[in-house]
Amino acid sequence: MPTRLPLVRRRCHACASGRRFRANGKFRVNAHHKLLDAWLLAHCTACGETTKLAVLERVNVRSVRPETLARLHHNDIGLAAALLQDPAVQRRNRVALDWTGAWRLDTGGTDHLDREVVDVTVRFEARIPVRPVRLVADGCGLARAEVERLVEEGRLVSAVRLTGRLSGDFTFTLKR
Repeated sequence: MPTRLPLVRRRCHACASGRRFRANGKFRVNAHHKLLDAWLLAHCTACGETTKLAVLERVNVRSVRPETLARLHHNDIGLAAALLQDPAVQRRNRVALDWTGAWRLDTGGTDHLDREVVDVTVRFEARIPVRPVRLVADGCGLARAEVERLVEEGRLVSAVRLTGRLSGDFTFTLKR
């Protein structure tokens, strides 16, 4: 589950060192007669320079749902999180997200670790790209190398590939 908004990877025009921006959920909305622009504001982690991530560009005001417009005006953090994860917004602004330190794993306790065979369902509250091997290692209290060995031996099986990155729900079975 997410613990904060992810960092936005983007080159800073003000400083040479800054490549990450922190969004705080603030929006800027500007109306030009019947057309509306909206941006999500983010600040460079190195120099504090502000950048705008385009959310809406020259959209007819009547085509925006009133509750969405209200959420933009009230700087809704939930809307900011949803828009940051929207692939269209990421493509339009040529940005990527950095989820390092922005999520935590909730295992629901450690009583399941004593069993011979453990069936686990992993559910994501947000589309956070993580390595399943890391999740299994953190959740079961194992080293990543040991988890990779279990995969090779066939004692850790899943319908999805456990190597690489994944951001959707999956299940796995661990045989001790």
